[in-house]
Amino acid sequence: MAAWTLPQPMKRALALAEKASALGEVPVGAVVTRGGEVIAEAHNAPRETHDPTAHAEILAIRRAARALGEERLTDCDLWVTLEPCAMCAGAIVHARIGKLYYAASDPKGGAVEHGARIFEPPQCLHRPEVYAGIGEARAAELLREFFRERR
Repeated sequence: MAAWTLPQPMKRALALAEKASALGEVPVGAVVTRGGEVIAEAHNAPRETHDPTAHAEILAIRRAARALGEERLTDCDLWVTLEPCAMCAGAIVHARIGKLYYAASDPKGGAVEHGARIFEPPQCLHRPEVYAGIGEARAAELLREFFRERR
């Protein structure tokens, strides 16, 4: 039996996270797909852009919406290397992302399975399907390496 391999969008998100790390950004990468096709991608860039909202998810969602000419991405999937924070989870709700795939959990800053749990309240306008832990080991390793070098 062949070993399970990561889906291509998560491989790409991890490569983007590596690029972010090389640029001194927290290593997070995100890819938006529709029907298996990559629509947009991004890595964290708050330091580079001097923009605290320049998280990988936000940038990828913005680029996907522009590329498709739509503000709602209901038939799109988001692949990201770290559990989204409250800001990014809110953007996922407003963009109406269909499925969210993320690698590593974030007990301190995450807002999907931790913290605010943005998708759980009854007032939540939209709830994507959520799949966690895809590529978790590599994503967590990138984060540990990044923060170890800075401490």
